[in-house]
Amino acid sequence: MNQGKLDVVNGEMSRVNIDILGISELKWTGMGHFIPDDYHIFYCEQENHRRNGVAIIVNKRVANSVLGYNPKNDRIISIRLLGKPINVTVIQVYAPTTGADDEEIEDFYVSLQQLVDAIPKKDTIVIMGDWNVKVGSKSVTGITGNFGLEDRNEAGDKLLDFCQNNSMFITNTCFQQPKRRLYTWTSSNGQYKNQIDCILCSQRWRSSIQLAKTRRDADCGSDHELLIAKFQMKLKTKSKTARSARYNLTNISHKYAVEVKNRFDGLDLIDREPEELWSKVRDIIKDKANKNIPNTKTPKKVKWLAADTLKVAEERRNAKGSGDKERFSRLNAEFQWRARRDKEKHINGQCQQIEDNNQKGKTRHLFKKIDEIKRTFHAKIGTIKDKQGRDLMEKEDIKKR
Repeated sequence: MNQGKLDVVNGEMSRVNIDILGISELKWTGMGHFIPDDYHIFYCEQENHRRNGVAIIVNKRVANSVLGYNPKNDRIISIRLLGKPINVTVIQVYAPTTGADDEEIEDFYVSLQQLVDAIPKKDTIVIMGDWNVKVGSKSVTGITGNFGLEDRNEAGDKLLDFCQNNSMFITNTCFQQPKRRLYTWTSSNGQYKNQIDCILCSQRWRSSIQLAKTRRDADCGSDHELLIAKFQMKLKTKSKTARSARYNLTNISHKYAVEVKNRFDGLDLIDREPEELWSKVRDIIKDKANKNIPNTKTPKKVKWLAADTLKVAEERRNAKGSGDKERFSRLNAEFQWRARRDKEKHINGQCQQIEDNNQKGKTRHLFKKIDEIKRTFHAKIGTIKDKQGRDLMEKEDIKKR
């Protein structure tokens, strides 16, 4: 998923009113989390190869309830939310296809089971993603409803066994919908449609799931439909730790220097313990800085997708909703072309700013802009392991470690 598509996805989340979104087959590299605009993205990929990959995107409201996350591997990631009365663990998966080796499929389910076993017993568990299975139209008591599609395959049996062992049910087989709101994937030629994506939930919270269906009106150029589930739950906002001030050191006033000097001149340096003296010096510097030096404001990330490109994305969504496959394909290709054009234009604009700063002798701005272009993106890593090698995902546990 490139930056242009990510902007479209975030726009669709806002338009469709999605709080938590899972993404499979992301095809990035590395792992971590970052915050573009008002969304928080947690992801896990292979280190050097753009294949597989999973991510969970949450909006600003839900982000305030995130206790931590666990990037298990390039097929499994989870986040834990502070809930009321109990916490919620959300897992996003990308299962191997039916053509994968048996060992790869087995490794996936072993890793997933290890993650589930490590979740506190009282947590509600939601597992969503591309399972690459067909669970079939025949209901299984406690696990599937009457609204699955097609015949169950071997991969479907594997998923049902997992649900049975972990007391989970498949939400999107439990609500009667038109067939167009049940299938989740369409082949490129439009001939084949299957229900291969699923949202699982703990059976004891079955009554909290109010709806599960696909939203065909949502689009980001994928061959999968957006599968949603409406989950009635209450989240609590976790207590926030105060952030250290980041001062704008390019704008230090003369008044600050004078006031600090005056306070330092009045310090009693005789018979003072080093720790006591250091605390006094620190307090003087912080007090005068808070009064006289403005904080640095983090600039918002520049949106480089042009308005006409976003308009094409909207037209593509409408073409998909109307079933006009030929127009959808044409608009999809046009969007990709325009997105590449916009990114090239954005980079050229930055290079022009560098040239202008060089000609005007603005050395500070020159090297700052060069650093912005050269800088390699590094997401924050939010997990470590304890002494037993177990993943720690919550901030308080990480601090204690």
